[in-house]
Amino acid sequence: MRRLGVHTSIAGGLHLSLKRARELGCTTMQMFLHNPRGWRIRRIGDEEIEAFRRLAGEYDIRPIFIHSSYLINLASPSTDIRRRSIGLLSYEIRMASLLGVEYIVLHPGKAAGQGLGVAIRRASDALRMACESAGADDVGLLLENTAGQKGDISSSIRLIHDIIKNIPEGLVSGICLDSCHAFQAGYDITTDEGIERLKAEIRDYLSPLDVRLIHLNDSKMAYNLGVDRHQHIGRGAIGFRGLKRFLSSFRDIPLILETPVEHKGDDRRNLQRVRRILKEVYDGST
Repeated sequence: MRRLGVHTSIAGGLHLSLKRARELGCTTMQMFLHNPRGWRIRRIGDEEIEAFRRLAGEYDIRPIFIHSSYLINLASPSTDIRRRSIGLLSYEIRMASLLGVEYIVLHPGKAAGQGLGVAIRRASDALRMACESAGADDVGLLLENTAGQKGDISSSIRLIHDIIKNIPEGLVSGICLDSCHAFQAGYDITTDEGIERLKAEIRDYLSPLDVRLIHLNDSKMAYNLGVDRHQHIGRGAIGFRGLKRFLSSFRDIPLILETPVEHKGDDRRNLQRVRRILKEVYDGST
């Protein structure tokens, strides 16, 4: 069975995110390093780093993904915000290396009133500076597709290509493909035609880079509205059949759920639904 996990809380210490993942039966996981809606970071001591690395090996949870801060906007027209974004991303890459985390998932940013071309060039330059400042070649950077909300600079595969083409080869390891975001940005992953279009764009624009992670989320909103609202697995506009079709076409890629946690047990229930879908995919059930 392919690697499956959720985004887990780091409350009480980074190593506790691994324990929470294990309790849910996860074989991979995603976490934040700090409050994703604040610039402030806390010191992570050697003991916490050692505990995290030890448990990751003991539990065989891999790969591990860090989701970058929501405040990072490498495309911002504000020099100050761009500077802080570069610094924060650089810090996150360095910490990922110390923790032995394989990948960082990044939303490159928003145009915030600029022309798209200018915003993409700024994001590319800032991305290069952050990676060079971090100096950690053992951490892979994954750019995530976004839903197409106002100002998004990574809502299509073509736009992600435009960001990557302006930076040195090797700085980006691949993409994180979010099912809800793709559906909202005009890729109808509930149909064979929509999936083939998405796969063709990945092949034509990103090769030899590929999808290294899937954020598997249903969508609260109807198709192609550009609204980023995740829903429980099978309870949204993509639905069980759409997610099964999607997973049948993108096989053997680690899955992380970012589904809502509204009631106790929601993560466990969503994981169970995905395991049921995967069983059907790999057993060939209808």
